[in-house]
Amino acid sequence: MSPSRTMSQAGADLNQAIGRGDRWLILINADPDALASAMALRRIMAYRAETVGIAHVNEVKRPDNLAMMRFLRIPSVPFEPGLCAAYNRFAMVDSQPHHHPAFAGRHYSIVIDHHPVLPEQPCKAEYCDIRPDYGSVSSIMAEYLRGLRIRPGKLLATALVYGIKTDTQSFERHFIEADVRAFSALTKHADMVLVRKIISSEYHRRWLKFFSKAFRKMRFVGVRGLFVYMDVLESPDILVMLADFFTRVHGLSWNMLAAVVKGMVVVVFRGDGIGRNMGHMAAKLFGDIGSAGGHRGAARAEIPLEKLGGKPVEEFLYKRLTGHRLPTKEQCPVEFPAAPHAPRTARAAAGQQKSALAK
Repeated sequence: MSPSRTMSQAGADLNQAIGRGDRWLILINADPDALASAMALRRIMAYRAETVGIAHVNEVKRPDNLAMMRFLRIPSVPFEPGLCAAYNRFAMVDSQPHHHPAFAGRHYSIVIDHHPVLPEQPCKAEYCDIRPDYGSVSSIMAEYLRGLRIRPGKLLATALVYGIKTDTQSFERHFIEADVRAFSALTKHADMVLVRKIISSEYHRRWLKFFSKAFRKMRFVGVRGLFVYMDVLESPDILVMLADFFTRVHGLSWNMLAAVVKGMVVVVFRGDGIGRNMGHMAAKLFGDIGSAGGHRGAARAEIPLEKLGGKPVEEFLYKRLTGHRLPTKEQCPVEFPAAPHAPRTARAAAGQQKSALAK
């Protein structure tokens, strides 16, 4: 969209693209930004369309996403090809048609996204608004609502606030001034108690066993690092959950958690954003054998299992990380390794105590 276009002009153009009496299905790859944006587009379409549905092509597993859908009453359903028969128009937010195999096979009249356009995959929708400079699509949808003079209700405003918050990682990841303006305006209508409730949503009960396993298998690396190999897991979301948990442990500045998920070695990195750059670390360690990269505080690598040449996964990862052979659990400290100055401090404290007793 040209910068010269105003919010009201953009809103009028979008309204024109919707038409009257059509039956719309909004398809998404569900995450907080996509769910919130679909909810906003549904609100805009409600004035002109006969019916509007939302369907997600991925399986929603993360507890915060499930909590968001439940608390904010987002009526998204799992996508099945048979759904399409009930609709005559299709739209997409926070994705482009080539982003997921399930998106193929139909024409999209509206596409609103913030991911870059690939030259070999141009957008062919009648109405296409793609802004790669924006931190979230939720910010774009907030501008449409404002341009159309639609005041978002509490649940919609809360969803958009959470969408902006997650995709910009609370403004630690890429964002522009428009994201800040949208967030600030939406907080006047949002329920921030609900936002906190979603953020601190309960873990799946079946995931609790993985905490116990992670505690048994954790190995400290240097003074501030942690490495955990979780064997085979059903979902990489479990690694993300554990990695996020370990960032809250005092004394740790970074962690690396890994597992085999569906034939891929998935490695999740988390850092405090002050010391090591996790994106650079992931690329340096595994960029030569898989896809690897990310941001300063969060990164990820995915390596085909066959690239390890039959080597034990835990040993391979530890050798790549440290340059040393994997120690036995008996050789690994249970407590954090002492900082270099700690023995000196302890001796000084003992000397002061001895002097005090001599007096």
